[in-house]
Amino acid sequence: MFRLTIIVAATKSNGIGKNASLPWRLPKEMKHFTLATSTAPEGKLNAVIMGRNTWESIPMKYRPLPNRINIVTTRNKNYELEKNAHSYLHADLASALAQVDSQANSIHRAFVIGGASLYAESLALAGTSSIAIVDRILLTRILSPNFDCDVFMPDFLGEKKEGGQTWNRASHEELVTWLGFGVAEGVQEENGVKYEFQMWVRGL
Repeated sequence: MFRLTIIVAATKSNGIGKNASLPWRLPKEMKHFTLATSTAPEGKLNAVIMGRNTWESIPMKYRPLPNRINIVTTRNKNYELEKNAHSYLHADLASALAQVDSQANSIHRAFVIGGASLYAESLALAGTSSIAIVDRILLTRILSPNFDCDVFMPDFLGEKKEGGQTWNRASHEELVTWLGFGVAEGVQEENGVKYEFQMWVRGL
């Protein structure tokens, strides 16, 4: 069984999007996302798993996300993905995970990058999948302002009691060690938005 990492920016009420796009513009936070999902040892790549809407929200000139294996899931059997050596299309999360598992020797880490339904499905893997489990969440917590969102990720902290599993917040030092690069500590402010880089680890 391999371990999945969710990476997400979310408000205190877990809002992640508005009108099919991000409600905020945070270049430094986006750089953090890029570094986190692309940093890998020589000879290996990370995989980023996403739903079709998340794929289409990426400007065409930036996709597929470079230096990463892009895996897109959609139930649309007629959907056509731009042909590229590092882009793959799958009908569901299960087949996407099977691909990652089959390439385990060449993939360093696998990240789920959105959207909301894929976050929910991947978090529910604990106890249902023999292939993978989400054991880590890289969360950029948007502290203020209180953005009006119409898409939300699951409240993984609020749901922890039901499954009998706990999510523990890692220290800043643990976050830096796991990522392998420097991360700004404490509350950051960019374009009038206050946020904080956090890492949460599932207690199994």
